[in-house]
Amino acid sequence: MISTIAYGLTIGGIFYIISIGLSLTFGSMRIVNFAHALIYMAGAYILFASMSLFKGWFIPAAIIAVVSVIPLAYVIERFVIRRLYGESIDLAIIATYAVLLIGVDITKWIWGATPIPVSDPVGKSLPVLGVDLPVYRLIIIVVSILIFICLEIFFRKTIVGKIIVAGLEDREATTSLGINLDKYFSIVFILGSSLAALGGVLYAPITTVHPYMGFQVILISFAVVIVGGLGSMRGTFVAAFALGMVMSVTGRFWGPAAEAMVFAVMAVVLIFKPVEV
Repeated sequence: MISTIAYGLTIGGIFYIISIGLSLTFGSMRIVNFAHALIYMAGAYILFASMSLFKGWFIPAAIIAVVSVIPLAYVIERFVIRRLYGESIDLAIIATYAVLLIGVDITKWIWGATPIPVSDPVGKSLPVLGVDLPVYRLIIIVVSILIFICLEIFFRKTIVGKIIVAGLEDREATTSLGINLDKYFSIVFILGSSLAALGGVLYAPITTVHPYMGFQVILISFAVVIVGGLGSMRGTFVAAFALGMVMSVTGRFWGPAAEAMVFAVMAVVLIFKPVEV
């Protein structure tokens, strides 16, 4: 059971890192951004490519992977997302899903469709209550908590963060003060995309890197956002770990139903608290 809890917290941490960008984007811009999955996948592939350059060193390769997606995120925000502000949510789904499909085809053209394994960068285990837990998974849990703390400080203690929070709570009142919220929301998009890439980087050694890996995580990430509440940073944090535990415990007893239970929880939440878009 200890290993089940550890795995649940691990994937919960990954879900949080990926989902927080979606939560802020969806909560502020009302954009359903399927291109987020492309950024996640790109981070994992760039990690794989960078590790060969750094002779297997994980940390510098991870830094390169996260930094490298920033220009891609800027291009997507500048030429796709920015044109969707105020448009129908259906148009946003179609446009960003098209970007994801284009990115998947380009990835297959460059690296092929064969899954690529990435080795555990730590390769050590820590005995906990008689169970050997991979140190790398414990590191992921700690990193996700640190990211949550840093984001809390950023959004509550800095001027830029306070403007973004104000825009999330009341866009019209904030813009009436002469603040260009689109500029600040672009910062949110870049920040969220960087975290999505980091999620792909951290999850790569646990799973395999392949062109369709984004499809597997994007729907669960949207479930986290809906359960946690649109634009709610603390809600996303709690929902990510809660759904990670739901997925892990369900998988322990009935593997095929693990992901289905995540969407069952989302359905229950939507019954009692429908999403307003």
